[in-house]
Amino acid sequence: MHLAQAQSNRGRRGRKRDFPDAERLVKRLVARELTLSFVPDPEQRLWRTVTRRKYQLRRDHVRLQNQVESLLEEAHIKLSSLVSDLLGASARRMLKALAEGETNPAALAALADWKLRATPEQLCDALGACTDLKPVYRRLLKMALEQLQFLEQQMDQLDQELAGLLHPHQDAVQRLAEVPGLGVDSAQQIIAEVGPTAATFPSDKCLSSWVGACPGDDESAGVNYSHRSPKGNRHMRRILNQTANAAARTKGSIFDIVYRRSVPRLRHNQAIGAIAHRQCRLIWLILHQGVRYEERGPAVTKQSKQKRTARMIRQLRSLGYRIDPPNPQQPSPA
Repeated sequence: MHLAQAQSNRGRRGRKRDFPDAERLVKRLVARELTLSFVPDPEQRLWRTVTRRKYQLRRDHVRLQNQVESLLEEAHIKLSSLVSDLLGASARRMLKALAEGETNPAALAALADWKLRATPEQLCDALGACTDLKPVYRRLLKMALEQLQFLEQQMDQLDQELAGLLHPHQDAVQRLAEVPGLGVDSAQQIIAEVGPTAATFPSDKCLSSWVGACPGDDESAGVNYSHRSPKGNRHMRRILNQTANAAARTKGSIFDIVYRRSVPRLRHNQAIGAIAHRQCRLIWLILHQGVRYEERGPAVTKQSKQKRTARMIRQLRSLGYRIDPPNPQQPSPA
């Protein structure tokens, strides 16, 4: 059974006839005139199931985090205005104590880490409403924290499951994670969508067209009427949009230079689209040809490279991958 694109099997206008249409379909298939769609193998479909389920859990996690913040605002507790991460270590300790019945703002402020920029006086002022907080708010907060913890446990289990499934392709995950803007999680999602070697796509342009990360070409008589990108794989478009925004904020990288050079002329959205297009073609090159990424940005220092490499190695080892530290005497990759 083959899955073909409907555009390549268009017939003459008129009434639909089943038998002649089926005969035309078979003839075009034999003549190789049909454009077949990309259907991954069962193993890759399993990877996609795990990564997309994890994405759904992450969306639920963000939704619950927003509900916790809304609940605190309704209870006149302004903790989110003082901490950068409402679910960080310091904020979690304070929220847990608040849900368990703590009514002293000074005791709650003492649970904050010493690295927190907010002073104890500011925290006491933001948590002042906890003295007469109704028990209903405490119970709702406790339920939300338990749901968040359950979602985080499920996401950790899916991380370990995906790492076990992609363990034979550990080298591909590591090579993709070295690209600025990407990480171990993004690399695993990309491999689940396009495959460990991107063998289905004969060129980087084909991959960009399939993803929908290339500019449109609605041109007639030498006049281009639209640069809108075509519809493609929405999961890959989402991943590339996130990685392109992260790469544009990576100081000293080539993507930072491209963004600063393009944003005055193209504005933010189109500049991010241009970076996503570059990253898509780079992903095909890394997976299809087995090369490694080498940063050539002018402001990248040896210390920043070592920090990013160490962080990536720690993340890979936490997922069960066996990673050897790089040899400083070994020559850099091409």
